[in-house]
Amino acid sequence: MIQIVTGDITKLCVDAIVNAANHSLLGGGGVDGAIHRAAGPELLTECRTLHGCDTGDAKVTAGYRLPAKYVIHTVGPVWGGGSCGEEDKLACCYRRCLEEAEKKGCQSVAFPAISTGVYGYPKDKAAAVAVSAVKKYFRNEPHSCIEKVMLVCFDERTRDLYEELL
Repeated sequence: MIQIVTGDITKLCVDAIVNAANHSLLGGGGVDGAIHRAAGPELLTECRTLHGCDTGDAKVTAGYRLPAKYVIHTVGPVWGGGSCGEEDKLACCYRRCLEEAEKKGCQSVAFPAISTGVYGYPKDKAAAVAVSAVKKYFRNEPHSCIEKVMLVCFDERTRDLYEELL
């Protein structure tokens, strides 16, 4: 089941939240900074042991002071106009996060709108990729332990885009 919510991803009681991280995994602005602040300094300490993350990949840490048990860090593509493989890279982020959640036995996962902040991915295009990638994952993995995917919106405009697609 895909659920759309507007709010603060750091407050959600789910098994895993996804962090739209940068390559270093050492914190930044936007949702990345908010997750690091809410999780506490232990998250940064663990992230240092991961030695970064490539675009389109995902790595898992504990959630520490978050209600979520895990944080799945993924690095989305920087928007370059759409001709640099951004769509495939963004879809890969969603797939890899769901694969990592599956490995941890997660039943619920919450995603922010990956790459739509400082990475400049247009929200409408990113929403289409997100919904398509999540649906494709469940078509390909019909016996997944994941029962709920939450698409967490920071604003009503993003929520409206997701709702139109679902």
